[in-house]
Amino acid sequence: MKFFSETKRLLELRRRLTIAAGLCGYLLLAGPALSTAATPAAQLQGTWGQITEIFESARFDSEAGIETFRTKLMLVAWQRFDFAEMAKRALGPYWEARTPAEKREFVALLANTLAKSYVSGIRSNKNLDVLHTRELTEKEYAEVDTRVITGETKDLVVNYKLHYADNDWKVYDVVIDDIGIIANFRSQFHRIISRSWFADLLRVMKEKQP
Repeated sequence: MKFFSETKRLLELRRRLTIAAGLCGYLLLAGPALSTAATPAAQLQGTWGQITEIFESARFDSEAGIETFRTKLMLVAWQRFDFAEMAKRALGPYWEARTPAEKREFVALLANTLAKSYVSGIRSNKNLDVLHTRELTEKEYAEVDTRVITGETKDLVVNYKLHYADNDWKVYDVVIDDIGIIANFRSQFHRIISRSWFADLLRVMKEKQP
């Protein structure tokens, strides 16, 4: 059972997701100055600054160096990304039926899967230009819009969705040209679960771990 279908449509989607993921370390750096660190966009900027520092000091010439890099990256990512909320939204109606242990395992696997994509994206797309175009906050929810200058016919529009949780702004979805990462995962997860069992989804995700 293949986790990602190698159709032309999904290959293009994966390319866009990888490009968008690669912008994390550079998000908003080309945008206007922000008035307060309390804004969602400014908090994202601080996180991406930490990620950039981790990449600049990383050593990829040994297993120990790679593992140290992954550990540092995940520590930063867990502070800004609400992986539990992402997991809940990605599983949809299947979430409530899971045991606490299954939920913890699924959240960890999803976090590692996303981290792997971000690592690949950042290392492959360092020279892309990013423009911060809009920030919208409404009570406990916020959106930060960016435009990615790819040099191709059409630029990418990337929207970061956040909510206020645990006294902080946390990302729960990223949307690229109206295609959401969580919606994309949800369709894949549901397809696997509907054809077999939740245990098979965990097995496939484990096989894709770095």
